Amino acid sequence: MKFLFDLFPVILFFAAFKFFGIYIATGVAIAATFLQIGWLLLRKRKIDNMLWVSLGVITVFGGATLLLHDETFIKWKPTVLYWLFGATLLIAEFAFRKNLIKAMMEKQMTLPAAVWRKLLFSWTGFFAVMGVLNLYVAFNYPTDTWVNFKLFGGMGLMLVFVLLQGVMLAKHLDDGQAK
Repeated sequence: MKFLFDLFPVILFFAAFKFFGIYIATGVAIAATFLQIGWLLLRKRKIDNMLWVSLGVITVFGGATLLLHDETFIKWKPTVLYWLFGATLLIAEFAFRKNLIKAMMEKQMTLPAAVWRKLLFSWTGFFAVMGVLNLYVAFNYPTDTWVNFKLFGGMGLMLVFVLLQGVMLAKHLDDGQAK
């Protein structure tokens, strides 16, 4: 359910684009992200830092898209988010000696330090590649193709990456290690 909740703005962006175009879709994505946070506040739930960052990025890049009537800005938004996530992982690791992947997952599994580090760099690389791939699709194909890629391509690549991570992690876990 959380997965669908997290995809809420992207799905609405996709639907609005198909019916009304990029500018209405951008406004819908901004409004949907505000609604997500409003819903969580109303229910007195914790709001992840990533959602706050996402709100900031969609507001700035989506706002520039609407204000300047230029879709270039909204096309940069996924790349900025991917690169911010990757940079956050690296900054936490090198500046604060904190592996954020381990911090998020260590309650579910026990892994050697080298594997946690490999996982961290795998995710960092994935975010870097996704950012580049988004720019490639955004600026070499029609906007309709980019919107389809944003939802289906991004989600599909994320699924494949997570499955590959699972295969990589499986060899490090035995029945006694999985929590």
